[in-house]
Amino acid sequence: MLAIAIFFVGHWLSSVFFQTFFLHRYGAHKQFTMSERWEKIFYFATFLTQGSSFLEPRGYAILHREHHAFSDTERDPHSPHFFSNVMTMMLNTKNRYTDFVHHEIEPEPRFDGGYPQWKALDNFANRWPVRIGFGVAYTLFYVAFAPSAIYFLLLPAHFLMGPIHGAIVNWCGHKYGYRNFEVNDRSRNTLPFDFVTFGELFQNNHHKAGMSPNFAVRWFEIDPAYIIIRTFAALGIVRFASENSADHGTAEQIAA
Repeated sequence: MLAIAIFFVGHWLSSVFFQTFFLHRYGAHKQFTMSERWEKIFYFATFLTQGSSFLEPRGYAILHREHHAFSDTERDPHSPHFFSNVMTMMLNTKNRYTDFVHHEIEPEPRFDGGYPQWKALDNFANRWPVRIGFGVAYTLFYVAFAPSAIYFLLLPAHFLMGPIHGAIVNWCGHKYGYRNFEVNDRSRNTLPFDFVTFGELFQNNHHKAGMSPNFAVRWFEIDPAYIIIRTFAALGIVRFASENSADHGTAEQIAA
């Protein structure tokens, strides 16, 4: 049971960390910079930790920039206020993301570019045998260590880890919690200490200052990912876009 708990929590936290750190704060917003070598290292780490549900940075960035520009309007790809339930919201998100990844549709020029790309890895990661291979690896771990069959009910969460994180953030972060700022959407801060999604549930704070790498604002709010990013900065791994790393502008600026 302990092995399963460690594996599940470890997979959850590592996957959501690279989603918020690499795909969101770095890929979509460019809140900080890094060398090409570190970009490749974190790109590969994102692939490994997301595994079967790996999200390509290009598709993620374009979709996220649309979300900020059209937040909680009919053009928002995943506003909970225009869908009857979380499943239909995420199905719409998935379809639009897939269209961008396969170039079935092209984004507005203001949403395109400025994100990391590694086409060889993207092409490899998006192959069904690779995604299925990760699923088989997760399953074999449970076969080896699960004390009873009931634990196998956790496997779908491993298979769909990235989309599950997105569903929690986009649904809860725009429906439940408190607001620090009056902004032109319905974003909220769901948890004062976001240990579930490493700071992503500070949606109201983030929509107020979209270029700030610190999603926490008030004294009692804790953004775990930002603590790690500050450590990376101290080690010279990343560099903030400006000296004042706590305030890099408003959310609207990413779509300008």
